[in-house]
Amino acid sequence: MARVVRAALVQAAWTGDTESMIAKHEEHARAAARQGARVIGFQEVFNAPYFCQVQDPEHYRWAEPVPDGPTVTRMRTLARETGMVMVVPVFEIEGPGFYYNTAAVIDADGTYLGKYRKHHIPQLKGFWEKYYFKPGNLGWPVHDTAVGRIGVYICYDRHFPEGWRQLGLNGAQLVYNPSATSRGLSGHLWQLEQPAAAVANEYFIAAINRVGQEEYGDNDFYGTSYFVDPRGQFVGDVASDKEEELVVRDLDFELIDEVRRQWAFYRDRRPDAYEGLVRP
Repeated sequence: MARVVRAALVQAAWTGDTESMIAKHEEHARAAARQGARVIGFQEVFNAPYFCQVQDPEHYRWAEPVPDGPTVTRMRTLARETGMVMVVPVFEIEGPGFYYNTAAVIDADGTYLGKYRKHHIPQLKGFWEKYYFKPGNLGWPVHDTAVGRIGVYICYDRHFPEGWRQLGLNGAQLVYNPSATSRGLSGHLWQLEQPAAAVANEYFIAAINRVGQEEYGDNDFYGTSYFVDPRGQFVGDVASDKEEELVVRDLDFELIDEVRRQWAFYRDRRPDAYEGLVRP
């Protein structure tokens, strides 16, 4: 398995309808493949607006099954076409009354590998997610893909260190964090938390944010998506805070082994002493 992985992410502005939004991401994926990328991830509920700015039952219409719904089915075809691993975040319906904020992971040959359901669900002004989503119940899966071991953590999850650690313990080499976070609310945290998580857990993170304003509220999504390495250093430049952007970077997975030998955080963990962390 290649140790240097060319990886991509997309930060995108909402187009106004699902079909054009999906088509735009397909073109970004093809462009990434032409640049040699072997894995790509999209932003939170990438094929829809960030409808959680309001609480309105009309927005349940964005939900679809995973993996057999139309978007993930279409992305499986795209993965086969481009030969890329794909991380595809959508609004999932499992059955009547069972809705989740979900990301499907698709291998480079189009095989559906599994999904992650967002664990931590906010209920704040402009982020009324508990109205729509149940908390995730599938743990923190890490998927063996054509490029390595890939995990997912979604948006608000990033504020909780426990999941980052579990993904590391489960063997993640690269974790995609698709998000929708707005200017003024958490901007000072955006370039702090994921690099800190990458250091603490000694893997690569792809931090993806939306960009621009949408019709359902005042949230100003500020982009600035990036890749960060196990030393907490940005891999290349951070993306624009105003413009849509495809980001493609080379990730040297050998650095994971090097850092884990040097800093040895996993060796020096004390799970025997952490019992109080999980008490209600």
